[in-house]
Amino acid sequence: MAKLEKLKMYIGGKWCDAASGEWFETFNPFTGKPWALVARGGAEDANRAVAAAKTAFHSPEWRGLTATQRGHLLRKLGDLIADNAQHLAEIEVKDNGKLIAEMALQLKYAPQWYYYYGGLADKIEGKVLPIDKAQHFAYTVHEPLGVVVAIIPWNSPLLLTAWKLAPALAAGNTVVIKPSEFTPASTLEFVKLIEKAGIPKGVVNVVTGFGAEAGEPLVTHPDVAKVAFTGGVKSGTHVYQKAAATLKKVSLELGGKSPNIVFDDADIDNAVKGAISGIFAATGQTCIAGSRLLVQKRIHNRFVDRLVEFAKTAKMGNPMSMETQVGPVTTMPQYKKILGYLDVAKGEGAKCVLGGAKATRPECGSGWFVEPTIFTGVDNAMRIAQEEVFGPVLSVIPFKDDDEAIEIANDVLYGLAAGVWTTSIRRAIEIPKRLQAGTVWVNTYRAVSYMAPFGGYKRSGLGRESGQDAIQEYMQTKTVWVSTATEVPNPFVMR
Repeated sequence: MAKLEKLKMYIGGKWCDAASGEWFETFNPFTGKPWALVARGGAEDANRAVAAAKTAFHSPEWRGLTATQRGHLLRKLGDLIADNAQHLAEIEVKDNGKLIAEMALQLKYAPQWYYYYGGLADKIEGKVLPIDKAQHFAYTVHEPLGVVVAIIPWNSPLLLTAWKLAPALAAGNTVVIKPSEFTPASTLEFVKLIEKAGIPKGVVNVVTGFGAEAGEPLVTHPDVAKVAFTGGVKSGTHVYQKAAATLKKVSLELGGKSPNIVFDDADIDNAVKGAISGIFAATGQTCIAGSRLLVQKRIHNRFVDRLVEFAKTAKMGNPMSMETQVGPVTTMPQYKKILGYLDVAKGEGAKCVLGGAKATRPECGSGWFVEPTIFTGVDNAMRIAQEEVFGPVLSVIPFKDDDEAIEIANDVLYGLAAGVWTTSIRRAIEIPKRLQAGTVWVNTYRAVSYMAPFGGYKRSGLGRESGQDAIQEYMQTKTVWVSTATEVPNPFVMR
């Protein structure tokens, strides 16, 4: 057996082993075998990373830069990512099993976040306040928070790193990244570009390891000003509770159980493609997955027939092949979880009209594959319709009219995203108003942009990523009062 490559952490501009000297394996989901060893960080490593970030935050090399200079560094980093996009994409596919066809495009698009926030860095303006106090001048300025911890999930590590890192750096913060223990490799490869971009040592650090061992010490560290987390509701709730002890700012992008609603006036061919994109793209491993497909009763049977026919054509196999359309599940625990939900759905009485089992096709080899699965006869009260499966499993739910569609769509703990398929201008405008979701797509699905705020309602999270809203998540407002009076009045009276 070939010796596994060892991937070290990046702290204070240096590559280092874990303080414990321990390592853990990272797996290739297509082969189901380990391909590298990763430093197993703990509290001591977390403390060193925060100390490095804190030192960098107060250093003249970083704090002394103007916002324009920070923006220049971000744009340079974006150029380096663009130059290395294919290489980074291949590492990400090897570590998380997503399609090279998608990852290559995603990594070519990721630089846009660094360009956008690089341009926005010197356009965050305070205000002169038209204050009601005579002989006083008052104004506001926006300042960085300090050390930010960014906790990244395993499904799209580098894109979701960009969503946090770019605005955090543009605002003037320093950052400690904690990638998922399942997919740390691409993040470690990415930070090699940080120094090349000229970003000072300690401004960006990476601590690898498990949540309880490395993540929690970062969340609870008294010198951390903010935690930006993307992941599941259970973990996000735990992060929120731990961060509250030291009154940290927190942004949470959590799970979803998004309704993808097809009305009877929709363009059927486009809606079928939208339903497929919503659940089988990325093997369903996205927080925005349209995992509840609501179809108006008048077209239900016809639509499901077309949907199943189309889904049957999905090509499974090696995610490194440009021909593959459905890849493996990223982690073994998630693979087992999805298979468990297939049994739950069948036990609840849902009818499986496609898939419903692990994939045993020859092209899937020994990887962690689940057949694209469609259940009909689903009631919205079923677990399969209420709980996030995070896999290629679709629940089809019929509805009678607009009101029932809205009732079903909103009857869930989540509120991350929703889709609407209709040719009616009235529905296209009115239905999104009634949906409890942070993002609503009409006649499209899974569209995201560095320009558009993204985040959830209800249990799907707090705060927003991307767009101009996001940079405010990494800043605090200071009000400055200046008296122009020639004499200080009675000091015992509040002015």
